[in-house]
Amino acid sequence: MSNKISIMAKRLNLATRAFGAEPGVPDVAGLAEWIAEHKGRQADITTYRLDRSLAPQATAGIGTCCAGGMFLADRILASLSGVDGRKAVGEIHPDTHEIIEDAAGIVVQKRGAWCAMPAPHVLGLEDSFYDDVDEWDYAICGAYRTLMRAMRDVGVAGHVLICDNMEDAELAALARQKVFFFQPKSDREGLAGLLEYQHQVAVGKEQLETLFDLTNEYTLRKVFIIDPDAKAIGLARTHMDPDQIVAAGYCLDECDTYWKDLVARAVCER
Repeated sequence: MSNKISIMAKRLNLATRAFGAEPGVPDVAGLAEWIAEHKGRQADITTYRLDRSLAPQATAGIGTCCAGGMFLADRILASLSGVDGRKAVGEIHPDTHEIIEDAAGIVVQKRGAWCAMPAPHVLGLEDSFYDDVDEWDYAICGAYRTLMRAMRDVGVAGHVLICDNMEDAELAALARQKVFFFQPKSDREGLAGLLEYQHQVAVGKEQLETLFDLTNEYTLRKVFIIDPDAKAIGLARTHMDPDQIVAAGYCLDECDTYWKDLVARAVCER
């Protein structure tokens, strides 16, 4: 018995955090069932996906939950006047009405939750109005600041901006304490660019060595390991203290089991 107690005492639970999820679009029966459970609430497909992105995290006991994902692109596009399809045809002005409704739904479901959305460049917008890169960056990043601030005013804790690439103009304009840039498929160049602005970084297991190599040039205060295993956590422990290591997730599959499995793997040796 004493040997078992001493062995267990060496295991430490790591903090856990979500960076969003991408739940699928439901069939008619599934959507009807969900609507019946949420009578009296204004809702659409995006509302459903926000709900389903967050609910399994809270059930699994994720420490810092995060609703949303890339699927919020449609909501953002619908909230931008001056945009026709994927083309900017006039001055960009954000309408916060629907995004505030989304934020209220997130807060009711889970206080302290963040919200993930695609970074501006991921929207794939073509500028056919400003005809100036600096003016365009100022306009689209300003619209994002307005939308995110409106959601935080309702109670959303902060935002994850999911990136294809690390764009310097977006990092300079938007990287803040309550805005976290996350590149699911990161590379050395992207990580180096990110570390210029953000000293907390989320990476997959395969990019850990690259990230730690960059600490010879940049400051890293906390690492979020996406889908960690024991080997990745062990590697992180050779560079950082346990309170600087977080087991993190971005769910693209069956989320009920995904988040539970993440919590189960979020352990390290003291």
